[in-house]
Amino acid sequence: MRALALTLALAAAPAAASELSSTITDQLILPAFEELAADAAALADAAEKDCGPQSESLRAAYGEAFDAWIAASHYRFGPTETDSRAFALAFWPDSRGKTPKALASLIRSKDVGIKDPAGFASYSIAARGFYALEYLLYDPQLSTVGSADYRCALTRAIGTDIAATTQAVSTDWQQGFAAEMREPGKRYRTEEEITQELLKALTTGLQVLDDMRLGRPLGTYQKPRPDRAEARRSGRSLRHVLVSLNALEPLALSLAKGHRDLQEKITARFARARTKTETLGDPDFSGVSDPATRFRIESLRQEIKDLRVLMGKELGPALGVAAGFNALDGD
Repeated sequence: MRALALTLALAAAPAAASELSSTITDQLILPAFEELAADAAALADAAEKDCGPQSESLRAAYGEAFDAWIAASHYRFGPTETDSRAFALAFWPDSRGKTPKALASLIRSKDVGIKDPAGFASYSIAARGFYALEYLLYDPQLSTVGSADYRCALTRAIGTDIAATTQAVSTDWQQGFAAEMREPGKRYRTEEEITQELLKALTTGLQVLDDMRLGRPLGTYQKPRPDRAEARRSGRSLRHVLVSLNALEPLALSLAKGHRDLQEKITARFARARTKTETLGDPDFSGVSDPATRFRIESLRQEIKDLRVLMGKELGPALGVAAGFNALDGD
């Protein structure tokens, strides 16, 4: 409901670029990172109270914090780039299996350095963040291997690290970077550059949905890759698609402010994608190997592709900017 209210408010009337970027910063970006920091703090607290992998309270807190990250993750510029924070929170895709290897190594050696938050922040990003914690909570092997006491300490270390990282991102946005987004200055020389950054965040989010969240598990018809689905161990693969769609739509509509016909197209497209997501019924995309389920996943992916085309061919020109390159280009 909060997202819907913001969508209606942002869509009301045309705005100058500076007004548009200020509104998006204050009503979408800052609240997203504030919520992420708060949910991550609750996650760290839950881990301190009960660090067992089967803990319902810990898993619930993990889910809330992970949702908040997915909802904010397309703002992949500024404070999230500092010290590779985005990767420290979410090291995925991990095509070489570095995360389970890093965690297994820590558990096997009982590395005591994890008890120092500042020291742990310098550890490999493969052993940090939401995907590392998913292994400790949901993977049959890593949630049971080695010493239970050490796994508990490692779970708490990761939770504390996530909380510290997200709070640093939120603080940097509030105390410095938000001002950079409200009007041109040292970082962005023109209002068009600020608008371009916001459009790039939107198109990057859609690209992640298309190429990574859906494209990776789909693989090819001859060789589907269900094991490549994001967060499949916790059954969150499909949920991440829905959370991302719900976060991207208000950004798209706010960027299209003053272009009523375009807003109607955006609303219709997101509604189609959301409906297909909500009715898919395949939480971990294991159905990519089944022809009937695969067809429905491919149909959902086509909706995302259509959204990408709409943003590139209509929203960008309406704003007078192009999305430009992003962190995913060239991967």
